[in-house]
Amino acid sequence: MTTSPTRGSYKPGRIREQSRELILRAAEVEFARHGFQGSTMQRIAEAAQVPKANIHYYFTNKLGLYGAVLENTLNLWDTVFNELSSTDDPADVLSRYIDAKMEFSRTHPTASRLFAKEMISGAPHLSAYLQEDYQVWFKQRMSVFDSWIKQGKMDAIEPAHVIFMIWSSTQYYADFEPQILIATQTDTLTESAFQAAAASIKHIILKGCGIKV
Repeated sequence: MTTSPTRGSYKPGRIREQSRELILRAAEVEFARHGFQGSTMQRIAEAAQVPKANIHYYFTNKLGLYGAVLENTLNLWDTVFNELSSTDDPADVLSRYIDAKMEFSRTHPTASRLFAKEMISGAPHLSAYLQEDYQVWFKQRMSVFDSWIKQGKMDAIEPAHVIFMIWSSTQYYADFEPQILIATQTDTLTESAFQAAAASIKHIILKGCGIKV
């Protein structure tokens, strides 16, 4: 008896990962719409089309799920920056980072807005993570920027402010989309509009940092 390549490649671990992803996306929408207190595990289960018990298999409770949604957002945002090296070309790395952040704002606007709400509220559910693991990650990124500056790859600009500017300019297109639509008198932000915005942000950031392209 032989096994179909398609069925054989569909491993249980892959099924669990897909189920977890469905739960995270459903929770993202639920928390953004109703806030942490107003959200329910039952509605999340219904939106993800999984039994409520499945959620508790992956996440201990609602707080654990909420924290996972926020941390997942950070992980997706920062993938391009995770392997940052002093030998990298800052023009290439920053361009790819800005492109990735803009693409995330286009495809995951709800996640960005949920994260913004958490920050505006004082990061009550993320403060421990931000003060420990994320702070280490951030300091490591800044040390690479310092190395680029010493090598003459960019002007002597405070690295933290460069990163903050990239965060704020890219996330703005998700968090403040209604304002953009009203200002530009358009009904929706198309993929080409995001690409044009990304090109402008890259031009401003790279030129402002004195990075040769």
